[in-house]
Amino acid sequence: MREIEKNTASEGKPNKLPYNLREKKIKNAPYRDMIRAELADDLYDKILSIIVVGKKYKDPNYSAKDLAKDLKTNTRYLSAVINSRFGMNYSCLLNEYRIKDALHLLTDKRYAEKTIEEISAMVGFSNRQSFYAAFYKYVGSTPAGFRKQKWEQKK
Repeated sequence: MREIEKNTASEGKPNKLPYNLREKKIKNAPYRDMIRAELADDLYDKILSIIVVGKKYKDPNYSAKDLAKDLKTNTRYLSAVINSRFGMNYSCLLNEYRIKDALHLLTDKRYAEKTIEEISAMVGFSNRQSFYAAFYKYVGSTPAGFRKQKWEQKK
């Protein structure tokens, strides 16, 4: 059970996750096992190069279809590689890098004057709600709460 659920269960409240988060379901997709390892490794490296090194995760309109087009493959194959190599789907992959970037920006004094919404847009989220939900999922607190806590620790 996740820490968030433990806290709500111990308080006698129903086990409802905040921000409409859901438990991860493990799906058995046979096509994932049919991918040749060499091709999957090659695609894995190219995905990292485009998404991380090329910072495409910062583009809120960059879709799995766009990535598949850049890699000259189809979305089903791309999805299978992302699921098998990264252990998550395309959206979660992008959100993970976005949140890592946001964590840095929220604690960097050069961005202290930026609002949470501005930082959210800077890292690639298209709306406030999706940023807050993803942030809470990965960090366990809201962006404002995280920022406040880090600034208090620095004092």
